[in-house]
Amino acid sequence: MIIVTGGAGFIGSNILAALEREMRSGERAFDDLVVVDRLRNGDKWRNIAKRELAEVVAPERLPEFLAANVSEIDAIVHMGAISATTERDVDLIADSNIRLTRFLWNFCRDEEKRLIFASSAATYGGGELGFDDRDDLEYLNALRPLNAYGWSKAFIDRKIARDVALGRKTPKQFVGLKFFNVYGPNEYHKGGQKSVVAHLYPLVERDEETLLFKSHNPNYRDGEQLRDFVWVGDVANVVLWALDNPTVSGLFNVGSGEARSFYDLAKATWNAAGKTPKIAFKEMPEELRGKYQYYTKANMAKLRAAGYDKLSTSLEEGVRIYVQEFLSREDAYL
Repeated sequence: MIIVTGGAGFIGSNILAALEREMRSGERAFDDLVVVDRLRNGDKWRNIAKRELAEVVAPERLPEFLAANVSEIDAIVHMGAISATTERDVDLIADSNIRLTRFLWNFCRDEEKRLIFASSAATYGGGELGFDDRDDLEYLNALRPLNAYGWSKAFIDRKIARDVALGRKTPKQFVGLKFFNVYGPNEYHKGGQKSVVAHLYPLVERDEETLLFKSHNPNYRDGEQLRDFVWVGDVANVVLWALDNPTVSGLFNVGSGEARSFYDLAKATWNAAGKTPKIAFKEMPEELRGKYQYYTKANMAKLRAAGYDKLSTSLEEGVRIYVQEFLSREDAYL
């Protein structure tokens, strides 16, 4: 049994699809797939509607479910979190992102299970100390996230690093994945937190001008703010690799290893739709200006050194797949 928390969410549902695809092709032994998530009253259920699942568990029932199925569990893939960088309820963030992760860490430690969990590039803050997936306490303690979401992920990274440094018992396997700017299908429920591609495409489809944020940093021109954009299928591949390599533990960046501009992303979206780009700029909201990352680029050397050898999907190819095989179709779900 593989449990995916946040399994009805964006990244979690893509991981489920990748697992199911490998099981059906015979590349992976068949496992029961269990989703832990809240579906609420929107269309989030569509993210898992095509999957063959053993169970959908409400988060408040998770302790009971784990206790009843402990002998069947092979691994927990923990993607569940409050992921909005604009969330102001820090108590909610602490409860969902810190306490739940610590509970799952303790469960996997005590029951000798495997834990793959989501960290974030938001832990790097403005990037003053680089984007190296070091897991020593000196480096982790020096990072300064720009928002409460990033702080919550950094809290877990630091707590685990201290446990390891002190020689405390750990789960059978633990892999923390520091996701950069992920885009792809099944993110439609995320509202304002959807990727830029998902926000731009409806305008592109109507042949309307698309607007990017102006820069408020003299080192970057409007639209030239740089991000490491990573196709969600590449993220799922890293998770599958971690599950296939149970001796690997640690903290790893998951990005493309390239820094591309928002202008590049917008242009790729227009090109994927077969249209001439119409791109202009708008003011960045005041509340974002002091918390805005102008540059991110994942150092992928550590993951490569650990044995991960799949090539990253280029920005242009990832956007093409997203636009032509999902966003432009009546059924946009994976």
